Amino acid sequence: MIHGIFYYLILLSNVTYAATSTQWRSRSIYQILTDRFARTDGSTTAPCEPGYEGFCGGTWAGITQKLDYIQGMGFDAIWISPVVEQVSNPTRAYHGYCAKNIYSLNDKFGNKDDLKTLAKALHDRDMYLMVDVVPNHMAFDGNATTTDYSTFYPFNDRSFFHQVCFIYDWTNVTQIQRCWLGGETNPLPDLDTTLPKVRTEWNTWIKSLVTNYSIDGIRVDTAQNIEESFFPTFGKAAGVFALGEVASYYTQYACNYQRYMDGILGYPAYYTSVWFFNDTRAQSYNMLYDFKNTSALCRDTSLVGEFMENHDKPRFASYTDDMSLVKNNIVYIMLKDGIPIIYQGQEQHLKGGEDPLNREAIWLSGYNTDAELYKFIKKLNAIRKMVIIKASTMVTSFLTSKATVVYYDAHNVAFAKGPAGAMILTVVNNNGAKAGNYTLKIEKSGFAPLTEVVELLTCTRTTVGQSGTLTPTVTEGRPMVFYPYNLLEGTSWCEH
Repeated sequence: MIHGIFYYLILLSNVTYAATSTQWRSRSIYQILTDRFARTDGSTTAPCEPGYEGFCGGTWAGITQKLDYIQGMGFDAIWISPVVEQVSNPTRAYHGYCAKNIYSLNDKFGNKDDLKTLAKALHDRDMYLMVDVVPNHMAFDGNATTTDYSTFYPFNDRSFFHQVCFIYDWTNVTQIQRCWLGGETNPLPDLDTTLPKVRTEWNTWIKSLVTNYSIDGIRVDTAQNIEESFFPTFGKAAGVFALGEVASYYTQYACNYQRYMDGILGYPAYYTSVWFFNDTRAQSYNMLYDFKNTSALCRDTSLVGEFMENHDKPRFASYTDDMSLVKNNIVYIMLKDGIPIIYQGQEQHLKGGEDPLNREAIWLSGYNTDAELYKFIKKLNAIRKMVIIKASTMVTSFLTSKATVVYYDAHNVAFAKGPAGAMILTVVNNNGAKAGNYTLKIEKSGFAPLTEVVELLTCTRTTVGQSGTLTPTVTEGRPMVFYPYNLLEGTSWCEH
């Protein structure tokens, strides 16, 4: 059913790299914690028990060898951990966010040829490489008051850093942007990125990193800890799409950063979806709040990176094992506005809780391509690519159209996305698998009256009513995705 649309995917191919935000819109991203994804020796039994803090042996060469596994789910971009040299303490260094020397690579992950080989292998498959970068801070093994600044390169002097203070009020923007992360022991010294010398160094570095390793995009760690004015010149120096981490529930605060950089991670929607989909008692009003506020406050919702798990947050399966709720959340983040991001291990239904339990070694799953969620994510990626292509000849593209809520009640939300005549209608709920069957009445579905539509996850066909009403039956709390049946011609989807 899915393979029949692959000829469409060729039309999405673009051999120009160092990609722009426009080119990234159509992509879907698989997030990789390099140390925990794949080893060079291909081992699937190497010890790395959940919660272990230290190097487990994942490498760039290991990723290269497992690109079939990633591309097999339909992903056409990956985001990898920071690549620079780390502090010596392995409990801090394995994840990549504790830099010591930004001009040297992390030799635990491989050498420069390994990173270049990974980039080339991706480009040969028409896949993009996004690399995590951390311009906010360096890292020190020891006590904050005795920080040896000479151990950092190139920021090897006290004058490059803010005075020692730690963030205790996350509503105080001055604290967030000037104080240090970490703690008195093993701090993350905060760079004074307002200084011209610091900005010039970062701009020089990011340009060389992107150029030397053929990088197509960057994810900017702890972006909210840096003053907004840093990003326009930094992004220009990078010359590629920049996606910033603004880890805030507040939509206005997060969206403000999109005035200075291409895109942001969708933390407001993350908090909303985790709350709604893991609690069957939760009401849908926050879902409406997310749609309306994001559309009103973000400069470009198509460049928001939507996710439901990452290396800093508990896995969704640690909240609930109800597969219907899991699938509803995946459908929500993959088919709404923005660039969908799936964190390694979601497709294997890994259940790690708080950091570091959420950083499991995925090789222990055996990279099972027959796993239920592996196949489900593959199907959703194929749906998204198909509707992008089908709407590409219309005045309004699927990607730049904004999703709008067309129905809601306490526990169900339906949203339409795409131009008239080529839209999809996504119906999600938080009732769970034990909900039984029930019928919704979506009076203003967005489909033209008497349109024959198909539910793409089950291939069930139905006809829209004379007034545009759709009355779908929800079965065991499963999500649904409706699409005009006539647009399946030539795809072999649902045996058209």
